[in-house]
Amino acid sequence: MDLRAQLSMSFHMDKCIGCHTCSVSCKNVWTSRRGAEYMWWNNVETKPGAGYPLTWEDQERYRGGWEVSGGTLRLKLLKGPGKIRTLANIFFQPNLPTIDDYYEPFTYDYQNLFNAPAGDDQPTARPRSLITGEFMEKIALGPNWDDDMGGSPLYAANDPNLKGLSESQKEMLTKFHKLFFFYLPRICNHCLNPACVASCPSGAIYKRGEDGIVLIDQDTCRAWRFCVSACPYKKPYYNWANGKSEKCIFCYPRTETGQANACAHACTGRIRFVGVLFYDADRIEEVAKTPDERLVDAMRDIVLDPKDPRVIEEARKQGIDENWIVAAQNSPSYNLFKKWRIAMPNHPEFRTLPMNFYVPPLSPVLHNAKAENGGTFDGESMEFFNSIDKMRIPVRYLANLLSAGNEQVVIESLKKQMAVRLWVRQQRVGDIGDSAAKAALSAVGLTPEDAFEIYKLVSLGTFQERFVIPETHRETMTTVDPRTMYEKRGTVGFGQKKQELVSRQW
Repeated sequence: MDLRAQLSMSFHMDKCIGCHTCSVSCKNVWTSRRGAEYMWWNNVETKPGAGYPLTWEDQERYRGGWEVSGGTLRLKLLKGPGKIRTLANIFFQPNLPTIDDYYEPFTYDYQNLFNAPAGDDQPTARPRSLITGEFMEKIALGPNWDDDMGGSPLYAANDPNLKGLSESQKEMLTKFHKLFFFYLPRICNHCLNPACVASCPSGAIYKRGEDGIVLIDQDTCRAWRFCVSACPYKKPYYNWANGKSEKCIFCYPRTETGQANACAHACTGRIRFVGVLFYDADRIEEVAKTPDERLVDAMRDIVLDPKDPRVIEEARKQGIDENWIVAAQNSPSYNLFKKWRIAMPNHPEFRTLPMNFYVPPLSPVLHNAKAENGGTFDGESMEFFNSIDKMRIPVRYLANLLSAGNEQVVIESLKKQMAVRLWVRQQRVGDIGDSAAKAALSAVGLTPEDAFEIYKLVSLGTFQERFVIPETHRETMTTVDPRTMYEKRGTVGFGQKKQELVSRQW
């Protein structure tokens, strides 16, 4: 066992109201400088929709992530001649998103409003490009350009997650007066098997051993932009002003002192949870090669139980501080992802093993869950659970988005959320029946204690319960080469054999 620690963020999508406060907070702190105007390290997308950059989920176009070929895990970007193809495209990459896939950043000519001379005409503020400085004739795109328009055919039709849906299911999401949408907040996933790290010819990208955050060494970066192409989530960005790649840093100057990330701290809907996970780095390759239908379960298996005495002993051997062990034991990310099994990774089929997780939306919320025995839920027919097939968001769509197409994993999460809501309704309103509410919990493998803990965290969670972030003791860290892919106390890197999985392919 090679135990490592990982900071992880979880998102409860039912609670996201699409206010973009997280995005604005992140931009104000990290990307308000020249060359970073179009960067949204944190963005919120409307689903169904094309996303940001446009159709980023379509890896047939962008060639991001990993694939298993002949029992070997390899970058999609290097498919074919491999190094030869890479060197041939080193000055031009056909799979890179263009500025038109993002948007040309712009401002308005406000000075014309302030300084226009008196006249009969109302002065206007024309849009001006922040790249060229020239006036723009038409604004054609922006971040989350399809905001709240996920049901419009123009945008929803380009959503890769609609693959495999029947026409009637698509109609539930797209037809006027029937359309339904929800929000998907995204930051860098700080993956266990990051494609950006593996693709960088300069070796500028590395994953920190003490907290799992993936960073770009600005001194080493040579702007080859393979990280942009290789990342299937398109979270590294190219700064056109300074010629460097940049990405989300998980607010490590804040987390090192125990503070919540800027996006999480500002979240109006309190949808975000941050905690520590322990994982076994020896199993990364094994998990990344797992077939799609078992990927989510395999990712849960690689995450270790922080209360297991053997895990605690191993963590201490690895030099992990006691406050990190305690934080892992109280981690909301661990509880949501592994203990309660209601959170899932975003597109695990990209095989980067993302370490941020999502609780799927349970919408619309059914207000009536009664059987025929005198107007109460009997806990046997489970008619309440049968309504999952009638949800406005098809299970197949959620499975395409969160579980590599495995519908059973999504159904398990939705049923647990339904059962918890049923149990809470019985506790607060009392119109269900105690035996029926407990039977619903039992049917999904939860206890009343579990239901209360889930309800307390996602509905009533305090700041300290939602963000369990231990301080990093830099005074105990050894000096290592920042260009290595994995820092670790007293050592450098995985070691030659373990390094094969996330090698830079060079």
